[in-house]
Amino acid sequence: MGHAGMAALAVRYLRPAHPPAPDARPPDPMPRPALRAVRADEQPPPEPRELRRVLGRFASGVTVITAPGAGGEPPAGFACQSFASLSLDPPLVVFMVGRTSTTWPRIARAGVFCVNILGAGQGALCRAFAVSGAQAADKFAGVRHSPAPVTGSPLLAGVPAWVDCEIHAVHTGGDHLIVVGHVEALGAEESDGNDEGTGADGPLIFHRSTFGRFTAFDA
Repeated sequence: MGHAGMAALAVRYLRPAHPPAPDARPPDPMPRPALRAVRADEQPPPEPRELRRVLGRFASGVTVITAPGAGGEPPAGFACQSFASLSLDPPLVVFMVGRTSTTWPRIARAGVFCVNILGAGQGALCRAFAVSGAQAADKFAGVRHSPAPVTGSPLLAGVPAWVDCEIHAVHTGGDHLIVVGHVEALGAEESDGNDEGTGADGPLIFHRSTFGRFTAFDA
């Protein structure tokens, strides 16, 4: 990686104990949601605006999900806060993406992705990958990156940690899709304390539509 202030790099490569059969069907990238009738006595669901207001009180980390271009396409990427670890054995992670996303179909066609976990100094990088529409023509312009070791997905320079994955399954979740990735490789860089402005000065936190930093304290 080579940027200043990085003291150590730890990388693990993972392989499934029982790889899928060569003729195994890939996951459906756009599964259809299940439909049911609504009873007359059912309580109406919360309004989306109220749901967003309340759940915005939950702080989360921030990532950029990237994938290599498939069939001559340019690489794909989008900012994602709905990322989490799912399973240690087998090694699985999960992220959620809107069904209307124009970036997701490109990631689905690639069949792989890299989770770039952002540091506190990378708010601008997050904003660059959060754009949509005409502004999203080239999110990678001016962004240094290298191929992730297994999938070749863009690994963004300076991120404090990354997870290289193959798409394992895709499930429906209302107006979102739940994407499960099988971890093929991952790595983390440790700071020497002099990394202001890089990804290594603590995690980037998102809370109530604003970015913040994590501060440790004794409970």
